[in-house]
Amino acid sequence: MAKSPVVFIILLVVSVFINGCNSTEPKTVKPVSVEPDESKPDMFPLEAEPNEVALGGFEPNDIEPVKTEPDKQQTVPATAFHDKSTGILEEFVNYNGMVDYRGLRRKRLELRTLLREFSKLDPAEYESWLREDKIAFWINLYNLQKLSVVTDNYPIEPSSRILTIFYRGTNSIRHVEDKIAERKFLVMDEEFTFAMIEKQFFRGEFDDPRVFFAVTSACKSSPPLRNEPYYGYKLDEQLTEQTERFLSSSLAFSIDREKEKVYLSALFQSSWYGKEFVNKFAIDRKFKDQTAETRAVLNFITNYISKEDVSFLQTGNYTINYMTFDWSINDTL
Repeated sequence: MAKSPVVFIILLVVSVFINGCNSTEPKTVKPVSVEPDESKPDMFPLEAEPNEVALGGFEPNDIEPVKTEPDKQQTVPATAFHDKSTGILEEFVNYNGMVDYRGLRRKRLELRTLLREFSKLDPAEYESWLREDKIAFWINLYNLQKLSVVTDNYPIEPSSRILTIFYRGTNSIRHVEDKIAERKFLVMDEEFTFAMIEKQFFRGEFDDPRVFFAVTSACKSSPPLRNEPYYGYKLDEQLTEQTERFLSSSLAFSIDREKEKVYLSALFQSSWYGKEFVNKFAIDRKFKDQTAETRAVLNFITNYISKEDVSFLQTGNYTINYMTFDWSINDTL
């Protein structure tokens, strides 16, 4: 009996399938097998030997711990903090120490943001700094706060005609001296004023009278501002340069040999900073015609002026005259 076409086709398909399965050689389709000797080098690179770093396969020399030298643990974070003041000082203070208050007024928010860095500094971080970095910190803060309060009251507007005459003009910083004296600000979350900083740190803890030639009174007779921050690692150099710059000005020191007169900045008066020089620069064997405080001031000055001027101060006959302080704002305009 002949097979129907449908049955024939079904039998043919089944036959092909069976023959195909039986003809598959092991070499053509292999089951996945892992030989023990081949597992480590080829298939499991993350399984590390004791000398390897498992996750990345790096040798120990590829990942080194950050090593900090003991003498850099203090200076690096302090230097980084001082660097924060660079932008404002470079942009708005020129080489002669004059300030672009009009331009700075447009950047008051930026200045306030910078001053908040001083407010929120961790006291523990500050205490880890070297003494020189602490001095630099307070000088930078003092000057930036002074810029801030003057900028907030710029342009200066006299409160009366009488004061304009008394202060010798409308651009005298004395028109806003009350606002400067009353300014309160936070440093490391503690309240301070300018007077408190001077008393506690500049006159007290640090005891280096050169600091007084680094802080500004925001006027022409004050020591010039630097257009860079102060740094602990070069503080001595910066303070020496500031003192030399100040004394090179005719508003700070000059000699009239014909009239036998020596003119000194009012900053050297006893009522100002004169007393601060006694502790380190007191001397009895020179300048015997002067008071103890003036002797200390003259002894200090001789370290920063020419040999000819030193000779005159030490052996000449002269009188001391304190200059009238120029309170005109140190504005670039």
